[in-house]
Amino acid sequence: MELTIILFERLGLLLVIAFVLTRIPGFRSLIYREFSGKMALIHAGVFGLFGIAGTITGVVITEDFTVLRDFVWMVEDDQMVVSSSLVAIVIAGLLGGPLVGVGAGIIAGVHLFLLGGVGFLANSLVNPLTGLLAGYTARFFSQERVISPMKALFIGVFPPILLMHFLLIFNTGATDMIAAINMIGLPVVLSNSIAIAIFTAMIGIVLREQENEAAQAVRQALALAEEAIPYLKNESVAERANGIADLLYEQLKLAAVSVTTEKEIMAHRGLGGDHHLVGNPITTAVSKRVITKGQMLIAHSREEIECKQEKCPLEAAIIIPIMEGNEATGLIKLYFKKAQHIRPVEVMLARGLGQLISNQLKTIKGERLALYSRDAELRNLQAQINPHFLFNTLHMIAALIRKDPAGARHITVKLAHFMRFNIKLVSEQLIPMEKECEHVQAYIDIIRRRFSSRLDIRFSKPEGLTEFFIPPSTIQPLVENSVQHGLATVTEGGEIEVRIEKVAGQFHVSVRDNGIGFHEDTLRQAGKIERKEKNNSGTGLYNVNQRLISLIGEEACLVARNLPEGGSEVSFRIPEKRGKVAQ
Repeated sequence: MELTIILFERLGLLLVIAFVLTRIPGFRSLIYREFSGKMALIHAGVFGLFGIAGTITGVVITEDFTVLRDFVWMVEDDQMVVSSSLVAIVIAGLLGGPLVGVGAGIIAGVHLFLLGGVGFLANSLVNPLTGLLAGYTARFFSQERVISPMKALFIGVFPPILLMHFLLIFNTGATDMIAAINMIGLPVVLSNSIAIAIFTAMIGIVLREQENEAAQAVRQALALAEEAIPYLKNESVAERANGIADLLYEQLKLAAVSVTTEKEIMAHRGLGGDHHLVGNPITTAVSKRVITKGQMLIAHSREEIECKQEKCPLEAAIIIPIMEGNEATGLIKLYFKKAQHIRPVEVMLARGLGQLISNQLKTIKGERLALYSRDAELRNLQAQINPHFLFNTLHMIAALIRKDPAGARHITVKLAHFMRFNIKLVSEQLIPMEKECEHVQAYIDIIRRRFSSRLDIRFSKPEGLTEFFIPPSTIQPLVENSVQHGLATVTEGGEIEVRIEKVAGQFHVSVRDNGIGFHEDTLRQAGKIERKEKNNSGTGLYNVNQRLISLIGEEACLVARNLPEGGSEVSFRIPEKRGKVAQ
């Protein structure tokens, strides 16, 4: 019982050392098994020293089985060391594999060999052998990042038992060895196995801490990148830089934040604002290196920052490249008062933030190009004029000049208004509904004169349409479709009704005729598929539908139907709030 208590006391000291070991930055690579041969040797050396510490914090048993409580610095020939070095060696093998385990075991074993005493050969050999066996045992648990404490507790039972066997094998002549093993066996097995289990539990805690820090950094980076979107969409470089600098300085609570282009500082917030001035050129070597390589770098000292102000309070910085494509177009500099303030979570946050902002810029650039392309396409669609309509109207004017000069003059004025509208609409995405109605009225006046004996067109609309906006040339093509297709075979009695109504917070626009209606196949595809057949050229239903969906939304799409009494109707609805927001 006394020996058990002493060993657990000494293992408490050993676990304190283990806790400090888990805080070493390189320990993370050991947990994730991401180390090279060089790092394996370093870890073997560290755990070997850990094993030596386990021997020094052990106890010595004299010939008369007295337990000496002093730290183990030297051992007499008739004394035996009870070491805890196997704890370190088992952990080395479980985490680092056979190479780290054997390396650490050799270092701890050599130390025990040099100490001497009873059983020195058994103590020396059991350490490297334990490291080898623990390393190969870890391969059975290769899918687990850290072996569970219960499994470690079970594994930790065997090395002390192996030591007992070695003591009996190499000390056959020692008559008191069996009595010594009876004395130390259970305390050593219990203390070693429990210590190994506790160590693996500590590693699990460290791993969860790192994962929590990483998750926190990712969440914060995602939140910042999302909040930065409005600033990133700003085409003004200065306004973009000021917005990002304000956001990062306020949210991250840093000593200072700078945002630069590849040539000069565009914004600075926080300490050092009296000499980190907007417009100062980028001259430091570390900044130029980040811009050239496109990789984040950390400046750990004032010398690396290269600030010319002797009393500058900023001593360290994380420099993040702003990537657009494969080129760094600017920098984000996160400044700290001390290098010690740069924790791993700050580094992870900075790296994630840089990648997210660069991806956001790439996405915004793609969206902007798509918007420009769509805008050009829409303007091209808006500018189309049916050549047949133009030629037929000019022919009608020529015929009227002799018979009805006043009528010819009236139609000429209406055609001029119609043409002027089509030319101007190329520069506008949305126009007041009142202007669109004037355009439709000009077209109707021309058609009425041209087909006065064949059809009648009625146009009704409410008052107060000036503040409501709509894509230009949206209603006129619907009327044209009725004239050209719905009433193409009608020689008399044709009717077209154009109606604009405000119903339940929506503007309902409909154009109906009493013509032949849509064929069944055409009705399903009306406005959804661009038709290239003869008599379907120009600004048709498809072009109108595309403009409505692109500029207003899916809820404004065209709806075509055949009427029970004959003829057809094409309509669309625009919520009043969308029409006003479009303004």
